Amino acid sequence: MSIKVMYFARYREVLGVDVERLAGEFATLADVRDALVAKGGQYQVLSEQNLMCARNEELCKLDEPLEDGDEVAFFPPVTGG
Repeated sequence: MSIKVMYFARYREVLGVDVERLAGEFATLADVRDALVAKGGQYQVLSEQNLMCARNEELCKLDEPLEDGDEVAFFPPVTGG
């Protein structure tokens, strides 16, 4: 399976990349996040409890199932004020 992973806002700044391709077996977005966090280093930022995510431009939860070719996006929690 190959998916496109996009990072926004602070995640893009911390990781130094806005998009990358990831290959592997991923049943859900949680699997993708776990694989990225397992890389260590700056990817630890994705272990935040309240991160937001999307699949194919639709906001969803980490338990969202994935299919080959999907586009996944991670966003830091949004705060208002």
